[in-house]
Amino acid sequence: MSIDSLRRSARETVSGLPQGFWWLWLSTLVNRTGAFVLTFLSLYLTVELGHSAWFAGLVVALHGLGGVAGSPLGGLLTDRWGRRPTMVTMHLAAAACALLLAFVTSAWGIALVVLLMGVAMQAVRPSINATIADMVPAHDVRRAYALNYWALNLGFAIASIGGGAAAFLGYRTLFVVDAVATTLCAVIVFLRLPETRPEARVGTEGTPVAEEKVSMLTVLRDAPFRTLVLLNLLVCLVFTAPWIGLPLTMAHQGLSPSSYGVVIAVNGIVIVGFQLLVNKLTDKRSPVLLLTLSALLFALGTGATALAGSPVAFAATVVVWTVGEMIHVPTNAAATARLAPEHARGRYQGVMGMSWAVAGFVAPIGAGAIVDGPGPDVLWAATTAIGAIAAVGYFVRLRKALAEDPEEFGKSETFEKSDDSQEFEGSGQVGGGTPVAPAEPVASSSSSVSG
Repeated sequence: MSIDSLRRSARETVSGLPQGFWWLWLSTLVNRTGAFVLTFLSLYLTVELGHSAWFAGLVVALHGLGGVAGSPLGGLLTDRWGRRPTMVTMHLAAAACALLLAFVTSAWGIALVVLLMGVAMQAVRPSINATIADMVPAHDVRRAYALNYWALNLGFAIASIGGGAAAFLGYRTLFVVDAVATTLCAVIVFLRLPETRPEARVGTEGTPVAEEKVSMLTVLRDAPFRTLVLLNLLVCLVFTAPWIGLPLTMAHQGLSPSSYGVVIAVNGIVIVGFQLLVNKLTDKRSPVLLLTLSALLFALGTGATALAGSPVAFAATVVVWTVGEMIHVPTNAAATARLAPEHARGRYQGVMGMSWAVAGFVAPIGAGAIVDGPGPDVLWAATTAIGAIAAVGYFVRLRKALAEDPEEFGKSETFEKSDDSQEFEGSGQVGGGTPVAPAEPVASSSSSVSG
């Protein structure tokens, strides 16, 4: 492929999106560029404050537990209060928590602040994902999610490098910088991002059309979406396991912590370097096939970890599941937007985000217990099996619900239940199979790791 063709491909990848999306993209980049708290929290607790590794792990897990509550809360506020006020409020709340960590020194005070920070950071994500679905034309939604995920990882890479270089200033200084960056992110959203929550529909006589009320229970009764959430939870468990299991596995083989640092850095390097290319190659592809492929790549990459014996081999396994990550995250977010009714996008994204948060809380505990018990090989065998089950689930259970041509996402503003949806008995679905209506002119990601 020539340089000119690469440039042309890059232009096509970033062209045609509304200006508001790029302000949201910039806010994501700014926010993640200053994301020092989670990156250095365990070191701060153990090295600076002298707490045990067990306590540091507990505090990090509390951040994930906060996300379990924060995601549905953010989804509810996104639909009721609005996308923009939810983003601004939760960004400022996260900034306040980061600033508090620079001054709070008691063990349980730190634990409480980190828990609240998890609530705030996860609560903002449904509003971001709903804004993308509102703002971006339906046929470009997956590309927009991929670009926002790229910004998240680019910012995280910058934070990792900058944090290492600035560590001599002290961890508390990094936390203050995190608070400033998150506040700047909130300012960008407040000043430049319009509110995109869909207005109430009006009938032919100009009277408001009552939308069907959607509660969290209603969302969970939507059978196709519930299936998507459960399968995403399985994939998230597989994706999160290497962040705990990989360093332990490498240590079992006598490799140094510095070797792990180099190996896991491959994840960020591949995403920053190749996300746009992967997005170009997968654009317009069937979402079901992409989700199936991503689950298989997770299964293959994590399973191969049991066979690796050198840093190069471990790095190769990281490349495999990282490609799965790059495919899965934007495709899953776009599928969520597609299944959600316009007026309930926040709730749907909130429930989906909760699956990431649950995995972020459960997987580290489970992975550590398996490595300490049966051993690393059992862990990687389990992730292979779970990934394969998820792949089969996507292909068998969602092939009909997501079968429409992605080009046709927004051409119908009402959901017409197809005969195929009859297989989901007792779904009580509101948005199952709902195309995303085109809107006037924004995850990672992610488990907390991916955004």
